[in-house]
Amino acid sequence: MLKFLNLKPEIFAVDINDLALRVVKLKKKRKGFRLVSFKEVEIKTGIVKEGVIQDKEALAKIIKSATSTVVGEKLNTKYVIISLPEEKSFSQVIRMPNMTDEELVSAVPFEAENYIPLTIDKVYLDFQTINPHKNGLDHLDLLINVMPKPIVDSYVSSFKIAGLVPCILEIESHAIVRALVKNQENTLPTIFIDFGQTKTSFIIFSGNYIRFTSSITISSQQLTNTISNDLGISFKAAEELKTKYGLTKSVEKKYSIADIINPILHDLVVQIKKYISFYQGHGSHEYFSSDSKIQKIILCGGGSNLKGLPNFLAEELKISVEIGNPLINILPQKRSAPQIISQQKALSFTTVLGLALRGASEEI
Repeated sequence: MLKFLNLKPEIFAVDINDLALRVVKLKKKRKGFRLVSFKEVEIKTGIVKEGVIQDKEALAKIIKSATSTVVGEKLNTKYVIISLPEEKSFSQVIRMPNMTDEELVSAVPFEAENYIPLTIDKVYLDFQTINPHKNGLDHLDLLINVMPKPIVDSYVSSFKIAGLVPCILEIESHAIVRALVKNQENTLPTIFIDFGQTKTSFIIFSGNYIRFTSSITISSQQLTNTISNDLGISFKAAEELKTKYGLTKSVEKKYSIADIINPILHDLVVQIKKYISFYQGHGSHEYFSSDSKIQKIILCGGGSNLKGLPNFLAEELKISVEIGNPLINILPQKRSAPQIISQQKALSFTTVLGLALRGASEEI
């Protein structure tokens, strides 16, 4: 076979949420991965709603525009890895008898139907075996991931309309963990919290596997709207005040931004405590190499840039809280390069950076 027939096409990544589309392309180098292209564009309200594509043609136009105007190297490939909305997915750890991989492929769909809210013919199902830290167990633990077929089909269709080839589709949580865990190795029970523009996602991760995911409607945009309504100012002005003061005690015109948004953040704390309690009541200790208690919270998403948020959560939850580093698995950029993404900006790119890491590693 001629050598050129064995060439592997390059893959870039696209992450979509209700308000923004982000593009990243990485290149695999001898010492790691190099960021070579990126782009962020707004999505007009209504085109995507709660993760569901409402207007495929309009989204396709945005995809085409974004991918043709990236900062850095031009995209010379049509192959893309794309994110699927966390809020529309279903993940669950299930237990199965010991059996071969071939037997699991046939058996898992039947067992999964006992856990998922839809019939198996209406979803796409994927699963992975969780490797235990003990040998000789009489069962297997599997992480199943389920997504309704209409959701997946609409994303695939939008990219095809844009002239691209979706070759990998991945739920946001898997991409987030890949971006934030150095070399994908972390055995300590950890909660990753993606505090985004329109939602907050919780990812409980332990023993190098995702154990549980969930999404709630508390969001960075909700904080801004609350400030805007409370003070009777524009959304833009409220965003500027939120960015400037956050949870600091600074006072502007006899009001405190922290006092305005504290009720929402205390609600966030209540939700986090609920998921910690759920995990510690349902975790399978056979699959952990250390104490099953949550050891750390890692924040990502644009909302995690809120001043004082890590300290606030740490004090309320009595758990170590830190801001994640989505560039931890990516080689440092040259200072003169135009495609540098700052640490602060990278937090909004966490999902797409995680996708791009897989895309640059995959062989298709």
